[in-house]
Amino acid sequence: MGIEEQKEEREVLDSIFPDEITDLSDTSYRISITLDVPDDHGEAPEPPVLLLNVTYPEAYPDVGPHLDITAPPNAAKHPQLDIQADKSQLIDALQPTIEDSMGMAMVFTLVTTLKEAAETLISDRIRQVEAAKEVEAREKEEEENRKFHGALVTRERFLEWREKFRKEMEEKERRQKEEEEAEDKKKRGGKADEKKLTGRQLWERGLVGKGDEDDIDGDDAVAAVEKLKVEA
Repeated sequence: MGIEEQKEEREVLDSIFPDEITDLSDTSYRISITLDVPDDHGEAPEPPVLLLNVTYPEAYPDVGPHLDITAPPNAAKHPQLDIQADKSQLIDALQPTIEDSMGMAMVFTLVTTLKEAAETLISDRIRQVEAAKEVEAREKEEEENRKFHGALVTRERFLEWREKFRKEMEEKERRQKEEEEAEDKKKRGGKADEKKLTGRQLWERGLVGKGDEDDIDGDDAVAAVEKLKVEA
């Protein structure tokens, strides 16, 4: 019963995939599957192609077929699909279909499932690449914004800035006070530190009697008189 079902399925597949199916032996063949994937910004102008190699065991379809996935000779490698590296994942994606189809012709369903699994894998990877590019672009934009808005203010940075600001203001006030004192001294002709002459100094300099008597203090006046008596 298995052989008859195998022949019938093979005839049906030949009518569905007239240009895609190639016999390898009486019990094996391969089907070429062209994938439909989103435009990856021109990185892969040629759509990727998978070859599903099918071999019927004697008990098929009561058991699953032997399957292998390869790439066409000299096929361009798609940036988001490595058939050798991804083969195991794609074969695993076919196992639920095999289990659900036991006792029935299943190769057409397997081709459809494989095509969908491979296209989903590529689409997911393209989205991941685009998401990574968006994250990178967003990080660059945030970095540019930080240049204009400054660094994020934390409590530690604020306290450091406040201490620095206080020291700068104290230094500014000190310099301003020194400048004001220097300006005031300049306006007074630089005589701010000149000391007033005592009565003795006025007497010795012969300035007494010239309108300055009132400036002689008591002790110095007495001393001056005693000196005058001695000299007489």
